[in-house]
Amino acid sequence: MPAKSSPNVYEVDTINSGLPDPGRPLDLETPQALIESFLDAGFEEEWDRAATALDLSELPPAEQARLGPNLAKQTFEILHRSILLDWRSLSDRPDAREIIASSEDPLAGETRRSITLAHLEAEDRDYSFRIARLKTPDGEPVWMISRQTMQNIPALYQQYGPTQFERSLPDWLRQQAFWSLAWWEVIAMPIVLLVAFLAAALVYVAIRRFRARQDEQSLSWSIARAVHVPAALVALAGTFAILRQFVFNFSGTISQILDPLQITLFVVAILAVVITVIDTIISFAADRRTEKLEDPSHEESRDYFTKLDAGRRMLTVLAVLVGTAVVLVQSDITSTLGFTLLASAGVLGLVLVFAARQALGDLMASIQIAFAKTARIGDAVYFDGQWCYVERIGFTHLRLRTWDERRLMVPVADFVGETFENWTKTDPSVMTHVELVLDHRADVDALREEFQRFVEDSDDVIDKDDAKIQVVDQSAEGKVVRFLARAREPKTGWTMQCEVREAMMAAASRLDENITNDVSPAFLPREREVEIRASGD
Repeated sequence: MPAKSSPNVYEVDTINSGLPDPGRPLDLETPQALIESFLDAGFEEEWDRAATALDLSELPPAEQARLGPNLAKQTFEILHRSILLDWRSLSDRPDAREIIASSEDPLAGETRRSITLAHLEAEDRDYSFRIARLKTPDGEPVWMISRQTMQNIPALYQQYGPTQFERSLPDWLRQQAFWSLAWWEVIAMPIVLLVAFLAAALVYVAIRRFRARQDEQSLSWSIARAVHVPAALVALAGTFAILRQFVFNFSGTISQILDPLQITLFVVAILAVVITVIDTIISFAADRRTEKLEDPSHEESRDYFTKLDAGRRMLTVLAVLVGTAVVLVQSDITSTLGFTLLASAGVLGLVLVFAARQALGDLMASIQIAFAKTARIGDAVYFDGQWCYVERIGFTHLRLRTWDERRLMVPVADFVGETFENWTKTDPSVMTHVELVLDHRADVDALREEFQRFVEDSDDVIDKDDAKIQVVDQSAEGKVVRFLARAREPKTGWTMQCEVREAMMAAASRLDENITNDVSPAFLPREREVEIRASGD
């Protein structure tokens, strides 16, 4: 038990008084020597010698000789298999003083008496794996695996020690192959991947068969199509995690690689399932109501679905941010990949912001469109010389449907940055106009009677008193006559515009047939020739 302490050592009365003389003592003078000699004793399976590197002061002296070797074996398994540690990077000075300062070593230049080698999680809590410098009143200071760490070894071994499957393997399969990998790990890794991919393939085939039995117009078919690949990824990541948790407990070297990949894959798969299901449900509802949304009387529905679509995009961004945070926290990727220095200096943040500036700009622009109501799903707009309906507002593009059923994919930034007409923003009615080039002698009053007859007979014309004919221009070829009439909404207006053109051209042709002489009114434009004669002819 500790007696008193100084800044350089923990002073104790005795150290492992119950352990027998190991014969060949370990080198415990420096942190590096401690870990190196302990690992060497573990590889040689000399557990009595390895036990002398442990601070067993929590055990009664009578129990130290009996329990020490087993604790040494468990500690070796944890240190060798589950902690990615380069022991050569530890200080080789007795006082553990580091000469070179770094961002990860704030105590550089100071004497150390305790060093944390790693943090491990077990039983829903965090454990520190530490070494400490101890000294008895009559002895020299020595470095040992700390008393607190030894108290936690049974719980850590339960989590990180060999599984029942591994303990049942023959000895030759548990021998080291290369790096810190045993032969069974070299063989098991491809098997685990094969089983995981097989599970993913089975889920993929099952969903495909389920889709084959569904109506392609149903919501269940749409959701199954959306989650087809993400669900297979969930099966892949889940099977991989289950096998690693309960069957194969891989060593620290390979676990440091697999853990971040496993967490990333699992989070990405779950996010993909959630996002695609939400997106599919909203798109399914909006697509089934496209015709109704285009009706001018359904303005509230257009507002609702546009804001719902904006909420979907915001929820997607939030889910991605949360997923990214989960991956970073759970995998400790900032420490593993050496990003700490960059992040502390702000460089990483600047790089990410610079890379994502266009995406963030498009996202904010799409949300601006939704909440400013400049364009809503179902609105009729006139953009870049084309009359379209807004079908979808995405993260980076708007999908516009033209009158002839073509789809325009317009970047959000371009749509926001350009002027466009929204024909259903306030009043959905539209004043349609048709311009015809007629002969200079055309009787406009006669055409006005024909046009008025068309207006009276048409159900598509509203505000019939507003319908009128105007002569708006003239040239050498003839005069330009404009026919104006108001329609209830843009789609009807387009149809009515075609009908006005057809009816007025037919009326002009009929009236043109009644020409009897050169001074009678003419309607269809003529080509005229000017004959110039010399004087005296």
